[in-house]
Amino acid sequence: MPQTILIIGGGIAGLCSAITLQQMGLKVKLYEKNTGPAVSGAGIIIAPNALQALQPYRIADEIIRQGNPGDGFHLLSDRGRPISRLTVPSDYGSLYSIHRKDLHRILLSALAPGTLEWGKSCSRLEHKDNHVRVAFSDGSHAVADLVVAADGIHSKVRKQLFPKDTYRYAGYTCWRGVVPADVLPGLSNRFIETWGTKGRFGIVPLPNKQVYWYALINARQNDPRIDNYSTKDLHRLFQNYHDPIPTLLLRAASHDMIHRDIVDITPMERFYSNRVVFIGDAAHAITPNMGQGACQAIEDASVLADCLRIQRNYQEAFADYDARRRKRIKQIADQSWKIGKVAQSESFLFTTIRNHLMKHAPKWISRSQAQRLYQFQL
Repeated sequence: MPQTILIIGGGIAGLCSAITLQQMGLKVKLYEKNTGPAVSGAGIIIAPNALQALQPYRIADEIIRQGNPGDGFHLLSDRGRPISRLTVPSDYGSLYSIHRKDLHRILLSALAPGTLEWGKSCSRLEHKDNHVRVAFSDGSHAVADLVVAADGIHSKVRKQLFPKDTYRYAGYTCWRGVVPADVLPGLSNRFIETWGTKGRFGIVPLPNKQVYWYALINARQNDPRIDNYSTKDLHRLFQNYHDPIPTLLLRAASHDMIHRDIVDITPMERFYSNRVVFIGDAAHAITPNMGQGACQAIEDASVLADCLRIQRNYQEAFADYDARRRKRIKQIADQSWKIGKVAQSESFLFTTIRNHLMKHAPKWISRSQAQRLYQFQL
């Protein structure tokens, strides 16, 4: 059993890993490059599988208490007609929407005092005989038995140890934001995603009378023509979509929205290298089409802790972690990629056929897919 574990990255993956490892009695130190808890990303949805993974650590109940429940996602056409519905089986619980800053606050409060150190950007690490030395950009360094790399899709640790890993652009770009619920009178509490030939648009009610929204359109990667898009530009694209999408975009503030191209990474050769193990987006960034990026990071943290608990040494624990996570991650990443391609079609003929087939698909297919997705197993 290792005595000290150093975690690089204070996002959802790193925070959850610190919590799970501390509750095993391990000495954990967490380093985050940002100088404080400035969280972007607007809203987030935590699915039942992630809540199951967090249940032993007394965090799930707090997310449920502070989150906004939803029984699934309603898929609509651009005219507002039902296409399909991804429903969470009743015995699995609910989806919970929550603002990212609130989720981070919940996770931060579960850490032991002094665990997290801000303003520490990893510049390089070195494997020694029986430890790892991590150097930071401010000239300081730290030493630990093991390192958990949770530094996100642009992981410096991954680039050092696996330099051949590459990003894969999905072909579409995304804007996200939050608006007050009172600008959309009569809005239902349903989680909605609309598919049309101009792009996709999601509307997710949050707690505290807020609404999380997101828009995805096809575009070239790093397209300079959309770098300075405002909500007015998005309104022009989505003005013929069903209500309340046009109204929401007229009420949304451009300076509050976040824009990012959608990318994932090619599968890593393995999720560890000697005394370093990768979790979350640093290991397997996933496109957001199934709402599973953060959820799989949470699963990673729970499984890694279990592997370190039951295996005789870190070598066996890391190999076990890799074996237990690889198949599930690949299945979800591949399915999410395919959903994105189908959902982002600009062909009127294809979307008409797609919508018809999805609307008339047997319900058992949707239920079977939901059961596989929302069931967490150690």
